[in-house]
Amino acid sequence: MDQADLGEEYRFKNGKKVIPIRFPQKRLSRRELSIEITRKSIHLLIGFVPLLLSISRPMTLALLGSGCIAYALFETLRMKGISVPLISALTMKAARMRDSGKFVGGPITLGLGAFLSVLLFAPVPASIAVYVLAFGDGLSSLVGKLFGKIRLPRTGGKSLEGSITCFTVSLISAYMMSARLGPSLVIAAVSTITEVLPTKDWDNILLPLTVGAAAAILGL
Repeated sequence: MDQADLGEEYRFKNGKKVIPIRFPQKRLSRRELSIEITRKSIHLLIGFVPLLLSISRPMTLALLGSGCIAYALFETLRMKGISVPLISALTMKAARMRDSGKFVGGPITLGLGAFLSVLLFAPVPASIAVYVLAFGDGLSSLVGKLFGKIRLPRTGGKSLEGSITCFTVSLISAYMMSARLGPSLVIAAVSTITEVLPTKDWDNILLPLTVGAAAAILGL
């Protein structure tokens, strides 16, 4: 959860004018929670990548690469006022209020993070990296939104509860793929430290690359 999500004033573009709108805090919290649930539901879908990787690495790279390119095209059209059925509506439903009037790049960084993991690492480190991206990052954000009470300093509003979730899910993901507890604990620590950094959507790239590199170094 980023600190920007806690604010009350947002600016919306209306033609050439920029209109500031202030929302009541309770309404803002419900709206942001609904958006986050939609975003992370999409986020979790990247967890199917290891299954595709087990079938064919070239196919997986092709699907991820073409998906990123297609989304970038659709989002560019949306920014020009050309709506793409289903895709544009889903993008708007998943866009945070701070992204209003902007190119929503989260899905691209998500796909690119998975693409680079599959491209750069062997199947086991790549799968661990993608599982941590999908479930560790995705579930930690939801838990932080729903139950987070203890805010961690200098993290952009992220919570202790979310970080514990990230550590736990990352540990389970790494152990399921490697059956080695020691390296799995190291990977869980690395993923939690990386996830807590206030990097916004760029953690979709930074997190899997860091986790994949750690898994590769540890010989998984």
